[in-house]
Amino acid sequence: MSTPVVNQAWKAMTRAEREQFDEDGFLLIPGALSADEVDYYQAAVDGVYQKASQSGGLAADGSLHLLSAAPNCPELATLLDHPAVFGYVWSMLGWNTHVYHSHIDVHPKLAERKPFWWQWHQDGGRQNREIETDPRPRMSVKLAFWLSDVSRPGRGNLTVVPGSHRTNWLVGPPSRGIEWPQPEGAVQITVNPGDVLFFDRRLWHARSDNYSDVTRKVVFVGYTYRWIAIRDEVADLSERPWWNSLTPVQRQLLGTVGDGTGDHFWGHFPDTTPLYGELAARGLLDPEHPPLIP
Repeated sequence: MSTPVVNQAWKAMTRAEREQFDEDGFLLIPGALSADEVDYYQAAVDGVYQKASQSGGLAADGSLHLLSAAPNCPELATLLDHPAVFGYVWSMLGWNTHVYHSHIDVHPKLAERKPFWWQWHQDGGRQNREIETDPRPRMSVKLAFWLSDVSRPGRGNLTVVPGSHRTNWLVGPPSRGIEWPQPEGAVQITVNPGDVLFFDRRLWHARSDNYSDVTRKVVFVGYTYRWIAIRDEVADLSERPWWNSLTPVQRQLLGTVGDGTGDHFWGHFPDTTPLYGELAARGLLDPEHPPLIP
């Protein structure tokens, strides 16, 4: 799979970026993907969308929300450790990580107004009910790779409440179908093709409806610790023809590195964990940040 990804130097988050991320719960990385990369990944997503359309895999409104992004679209595998943004992931989570949840989203213009539905949520599912701390632990982070022009509100923008990752509960309606105002402080994120949004899974967010003539296209990739179960489909990846084209780090991120024992996933064997080796070779293991310590 030949891609236009440039072999850039890996960089850790700066202190200023870490402070902003801790304050707001997200960072916007403008122009992370080149124009050629946007064209390449957009074509791959368009192909998946066309296939879903032909097989009846689209929602009634013509949208696509497809889980397991790379397994369903191998061209997207190079996004998993893209050098322009991967440093944000391992700077926060360290080297014992994998992709637990990813999805391709395509949302064309809605033909008519949809009934109200309260979309606001934190990622993590049952983690938000079964972990009792306040605030909840970060647990995972997400990269959103934008492949279409969402530079104006009303194009299906991701809407967030800055700083809400430190809040366990958001005031909302008694049931999701009851009309309710937007949370106080909510903002629509405006992005250009090639921009990437890095956010804390606890950040309260919602997709807004798209009533514009621009089709919203974005790939979300969520990362967590390897001792947390993967939600994506990964069981037979090593048997697929494109598997041998992946790097050891990409294979780790897709959940297939290790001897199958819990100890490996728990990070007890750093020397046989590819991302640890890469960070060590590049001199990026920061002893001041616990997840980067062997």
